[in-house]
Amino acid sequence: MQVIADIAPLRDQILQWRRDGQRIAFVPTMGHLHDGHLTLVRRARENADIVVVSIFVNPMQFDKADDLAAYPRTLDEDVAKLNSEGVEVVFTPSPEMMYPNGMEQHSFVDVPGLSSILEGSSRPGHFKGVATVVSKLFNMVQPDVACFGEKDYQQLAVINKMVNDLCMPIEIVPVPTVREMDGLAMSSRNTRLTVDERQRAPVLAKTLRWMSSQMRGGRTDYSELILDGNDQLRAAGLEPDDIFIRDAHTLLPIVEQSSKAVILASCMLGQVRLIDNLSVDLAPPISDDSEE
Repeated sequence: MQVIADIAPLRDQILQWRRDGQRIAFVPTMGHLHDGHLTLVRRARENADIVVVSIFVNPMQFDKADDLAAYPRTLDEDVAKLNSEGVEVVFTPSPEMMYPNGMEQHSFVDVPGLSSILEGSSRPGHFKGVATVVSKLFNMVQPDVACFGEKDYQQLAVINKMVNDLCMPIEIVPVPTVREMDGLAMSSRNTRLTVDERQRAPVLAKTLRWMSSQMRGGRTDYSELILDGNDQLRAAGLEPDDIFIRDAHTLLPIVEQSSKAVILASCMLGQVRLIDNLSVDLAPPISDDSEE
């Protein structure tokens, strides 16, 4: 396995693989890898001959300096895990290489609509940072396929739209959320939870499962259902941030034609922001037509 920090040697290696007719898969990460990341790597291996993983904590997508500073950085451990998975290249660019003139003077990619709703409305500029860095990494790695987790549901939607809008010849493979035994969605931030907080954290996933069961049972008073979900989180000591119930395909409000919904939730637990989502198949609307 190679660990490469600069663009020129990365491009040289990519060019060689291209000449050899190799299919390349890419998994972008911010490091502090857990089994969710490694599941992405394994899915990438199923789709290509070569797997490239990037580790880069992207400052452009953080809206709080202290959150950026607190993000765990465990490069040596990450490299060891990726080596055990047989990854061919780990790409580890620096912020100075990615943004040589600073972020304020850097060109950016903005995905209209999807970037400014839901989480984007409470975190202005976040998805601009995500789209910009992923676009740059796509241009550097030039993969045939890239794998993204469904845990970051809106991020996946933003990436899909960016790839389609900009005609990037890259297949985006969504990978289902990987969970702990108690249902908590795996995240690099989970290691910052205290013992007590870790015991309470699965309530987020439990609340989403309860809400989805209510919807499958025919409940459509979504505003009230969201309030009930917030109450369940508060009762367990979690502070709700946002819960949305949206069309799974458009992320717009549910309409009569919607066939699938997604519940997107975020909350604070101590100093850690947890996110999760759950998709729900909706029953088709009952027709008023009757046989005469």
